[in-house]
Amino acid sequence: MAVFGAGSWGTALALVLARNGNPTLLWGRNREHMATIAAQRCNARYFPDTSFPETLRACPDFAEAAQADELLIAVPSQGFRDICAELSKQRSQRPLQRLCWATKGLEPGSGKLLHQVVREALGEQCIPAVISGPTFAREVADGLPTAITLASHDDTTANQLAAYFHNSCFRVYTATDPIGVEVGGATKNILAIAAGIADGLGYGANTRAALVTRGLNEMMRLGVALGGQRETFMGLAGLGDLVLTCTDDQSRNRRFGGLLAKGQTPQSAIASIGQAVEGVKAAREIYNVAHDKKISLPIIEQVYHVIYEKRPPREAVNMLLGREQKAEVSEP
Repeated sequence: MAVFGAGSWGTALALVLARNGNPTLLWGRNREHMATIAAQRCNARYFPDTSFPETLRACPDFAEAAQADELLIAVPSQGFRDICAELSKQRSQRPLQRLCWATKGLEPGSGKLLHQVVREALGEQCIPAVISGPTFAREVADGLPTAITLASHDDTTANQLAAYFHNSCFRVYTATDPIGVEVGGATKNILAIAAGIADGLGYGANTRAALVTRGLNEMMRLGVALGGQRETFMGLAGLGDLVLTCTDDQSRNRRFGGLLAKGQTPQSAIASIGQAVEGVKAAREIYNVAHDKKISLPIIEQVYHVIYEKRPPREAVNMLLGREQKAEVSEP
């Protein structure tokens, strides 16, 4: 198995695979960082107290990692297509038959779901699979009990890939709705920004609960419009991930929203966090998709306006609160 992406999430998943006895390569773009990981036998940047098992090896050579029997991509969404394109070159003589990823978000610029990117870059023969759910990398690396969803249109692919990850502390549930799982992973980050804004402005637990519930409604509305199954959003990759990221400050997106509420600009807030904040790019892409398809996503729209049009956070909240009364289950 090879994991592409030596950030916190890629490293945590590599640890899961290796602890299950799977020989695992961890590739990262920064050769100096990879050399340090190899020398220290840990990723000290994220998990300084977590030593690598013997089955996990840092690999700075993309070509070597690309030849592994199973591949997992765990890089930020803006780098996803580049990894797929390079894999296509490296595997020209042995085209990939399936690919799994743990990246959350849409492709910046195109607004495409990542399974579409996989098909374009790697061909129709490559079966896509996505892993997502309520997970913080630190807790996964520490071996704390976690449950996730692994989805593919192909049952055999989902079950075979799940077997690499599944153990008593990392429970894997399979699904056949990768579109729904992808949409859940992308939208929850935007809604976590909204939750961070609301909490940062001093609103209470009632407000947060309302935001999570109405945010789930937006997630479902978008997901079904894009081809996902409604029940997917009531599972780990939908409601589970949404609750986690909206309520715990381990979420970078939630912390980002809190910094916006305190008056920081988006640029300074990202710099303060120091890691990718996927909800920032996802807000623009999903706003554009919703606009093109005429899908009403009021919370996501306000997050977009705060980030990209400099709308004051309190004004954005007031605009949501001032919306007309309607039936809870009504369509837009």
